[in-house]
Amino acid sequence: MSTWREERRADKAAEAAEARKDAEFNARLARDERKQDRDEKRTDQIQRRRDRAQRRQARAAKREKTLTPGNVYRRGTLLLVGLSALASLPAQIMHFVAISWMLAPIGPAVEGGAWVMAAGVAYADERKLPMWVRWLLRGLSLSAAGFAAHINYDFGSHLTGLTSDQQAAAGLGLAAVTLGGPLFFEVRQWVITLVEKVRDPKKRAEEKARAKHERGRRRKFKAVAERAEQLMLAAPFGTLTKQEAFDRAWYDIEGAPPAVTDSVISERIAAEKRVADALATSELTPEQIAVDLLLADLFGTPGGDGGPAGGTRDKGPQGGPRGTGGGSTLTLPGSGAEGPAGLGRKGKQRSGRSSQKTPQKPLDPTHIEKVRKLAELSGGADKLSARKVREVIGGGSNEYAVRLRDHVQNESR
Repeated sequence: MSTWREERRADKAAEAAEARKDAEFNARLARDERKQDRDEKRTDQIQRRRDRAQRRQARAAKREKTLTPGNVYRRGTLLLVGLSALASLPAQIMHFVAISWMLAPIGPAVEGGAWVMAAGVAYADERKLPMWVRWLLRGLSLSAAGFAAHINYDFGSHLTGLTSDQQAAAGLGLAAVTLGGPLFFEVRQWVITLVEKVRDPKKRAEEKARAKHERGRRRKFKAVAERAEQLMLAAPFGTLTKQEAFDRAWYDIEGAPPAVTDSVISERIAAEKRVADALATSELTPEQIAVDLLLADLFGTPGGDGGPAGGTRDKGPQGGPRGTGGGSTLTLPGSGAEGPAGLGRKGKQRSGRSSQKTPQKPLDPTHIEKVRKLAELSGGADKLSARKVREVIGGGSNEYAVRLRDHVQNESR
């Protein structure tokens, strides 16, 4: 018996413990559900607030975009145009119906013609049609609007039951709104077109500069420009650019690269000959002159025998060009005067013999190749001259041109 009671008590204790666990679990589950519900409500509230804020921002952005001066002007103009049409169209219909009901379509046709022509101007601006097309459409639009305004003035000035002043005001008002609608629309189109033109000022400035350049070319080089136009027309469309056509046209007319003419070549050759003669007279090479001028600039001229070391360097020319006034002077060999002392070393005098010549400039391989081609075109290297060599390499000293010529002639032997 005692054993059964103990088992009974143990079972009851286990059942009580199990009930407590169930109660604790249910309570914890209820707390978790309430917490989850609160979190979901909080999340929903936060999301609703975010949605409201986004909708407010979207409405504000839409208002800001809608209420810009440009949009207000465009839409306001269209509103005025619609009001003018509502005022003028009934008067025209009543005017013609009073004559005969069969004339009822004339009023909408006249008013619609004015608006269709005005819309045609906008379409012509959009498609960049020629200017005469736009002005033709403007003229047709204003003609239709003027005829409609005349009809409405006559209708308003003869309304019954009004005083003479009221009839005049009605006639003028109807005529004004009839003409005002197309005029407002035309001004709107002008403004829109001008805004489009000034939207990219850099591009517009570049186009103006390019057009000015083209006009200058055509005015200054008329024959070349006409030849370039012939080349553009003769070539398949899109295969030849304007610059390529101009370069080829210049070569066809002048026989030389762009900006080079026979007079330019003659003047260049004459100038090079004068320089070569001056260098031959002074027995100096261009390299020697450059070195002596650099030394004179860096260390100045000596004050004479026993002068200060390196002389005194002047601050540029004083009262005349280099070598003629109080600035740094350069005494050329053979002038009879004492040249610059050594590099400022006191007591050192210039020796009686001339300074050693600088090393010769090496021959440029590209220049050699150009002279070879010139020899082939001339019929042999023996027909080369220093003048032709200088011309084909773009100038240079006579001594360098002679060495180039001799090099190519020695190769051909």
